[in-house]
Amino acid sequence: RHGDRCSRLHNKPTFSQTIALLNIYRNPQNSSQSADGLRCAVSDVEMQEHYDEFFEEVFTEMEEKYGEVEEMNVCDNLGDHLVGNVYVKFRREEDAEKAVIDLNNRWFNGQPIHAELSPVTDFREACCRQYEMGECTRGGFCNFMHLKPISRELRRELYGRRRKKHRSRSRSRERRSRSRDRGRGGGG
Repeated sequence: RHGDRCSRLHNKPTFSQTIALLNIYRNPQNSSQSADGLRCAVSDVEMQEHYDEFFEEVFTEMEEKYGEVEEMNVCDNLGDHLVGNVYVKFRREEDAEKAVIDLNNRWFNGQPIHAELSPVTDFREACCRQYEMGECTRGGFCNFMHLKPISRELRRELYGRRRKKHRSRSRSRERRSRSRDRGRGGGG
């Protein structure tokens, strides 16, 4: 709510699995106005398509350039310090560090990227439970994360392919260990 004027001491970690990309997602609903100042109508379907495209682009680039992404979340809050923030939790701290260094020298959608390590590793603790229940009375200016959901199809596509990769890896490990057991001549 207070952004740079906040009087609280915020933990800026020197290492973390999670990075924050500050104010990178531009919600068309918040910024779509016509020349006469009236709001442009953006349908829910168009909004979800726009968001899913953004999410897939960022998620895919993070994995391809920096390392395996365990979780990625986008804030739907309106407060300056949370609006459009993207939190990416990598499997390895080294990948997060590499991403922050590289991303701070890049631009996205005509804006410089501001990336930093984030202390958040358990998003359940940082999320607004009332918002998840559809009952947050503070609205978009709540200081807990209001996470914008991606479509089920995209979730399956992005996170499902990883499960397939891990499943095939673990199966091949099982096969190797079974064949080693058989090759030892066992049976006492």
